[in-house]
Amino acid sequence: MTPIRTAMVLAAGLGQRMRPLTDHIPKPMVEVAGRPLIDHVLDRLEEAGVETAVVNLHWHADVLERYLRTRRHPRIVFSDERGELLETGGGIRKALPLLGEGSFFSINADTIWIEGIKRNLPALAADFDPAAMDLRLLLAPTAESVGYDGRGDFLMDGEGRLTPRPDRLVAPFVYAGAAVMTPAIFADTPRGAFSLNRLFFRAAEAGRLFGLRMEGVWMHVGTPEAVGAAEEAVRRSKD
Repeated sequence: MTPIRTAMVLAAGLGQRMRPLTDHIPKPMVEVAGRPLIDHVLDRLEEAGVETAVVNLHWHADVLERYLRTRRHPRIVFSDERGELLETGGGIRKALPLLGEGSFFSINADTIWIEGIKRNLPALAADFDPAAMDLRLLLAPTAESVGYDGRGDFLMDGEGRLTPRPDRLVAPFVYAGAAVMTPAIFADTPRGAFSLNRLFFRAAEAGRLFGLRMEGVWMHVGTPEAVGAAEEAVRRSKD
C-alpha cells in the first residue's frame, strides 16, 4: 500500500480529569519525561514518515497553537474548533479537507508508549487494506499497560478482526489511541459533534474493524497521578 504521509492529531479535548494541570494549558501540553505529550506523539509520527499533521484546537487553543508553530517536522496544519468542540469523530470530519483523499493516521494527542522491537505506527499501516477494512486500531494488552485500570475495549480473533467488549465482561485489549482509516468512512456521518466510537461499532458490525497488538508498553496518562507512573516506566525502559 502507498505509505501514509498524513495524520490527524486529536488535541481539542478539555482534559478535565487532568486538572489542575490543565487549568491553564491544554492536556497535550502536560509534560511527561521532560516533554509535552504532544511532542511524544509528533515524534512517533515523524519516525513513521508522516509529513503533515493536522492538529485540532479548542481548549487553551492559543497556547497549543503558539507552541506548535515552532515545530518544523512534521508540518503542522491547524483545524480550529474554538467555536464548537466536535469530539473525536466530528473533529476528524471537519478536518477532512485538510487530510487529503488517501488513508491517514488518527492519533490522540495524549497517547504515549514505549516502542518495542518494531515501530508500531509503520506496522499498523503496513497491513491496512481499505478493501477489507474500514479502520485498523492499535491495541494494548489491558494487563500490561501502565496506569490503566479499566475493563478493556475489544476482543480480537486470529485474523485481527475486532469485537467490542460485551457488557459485564473484561476484554484483553484496550484502544491505544492510534488508528489508520480512510476519508470514505465519514461519507454519511452527521455534521457536528460525535464520537469515533460510532464508526468503530459500525465497522465491527460489518466485520470491517481490525486491530494490531502493539509491541512495547502503552501508558494511560489520564490523571495527574498517572504522570508519575508514566515517567517511571520511561525511566525503567532506559536502564
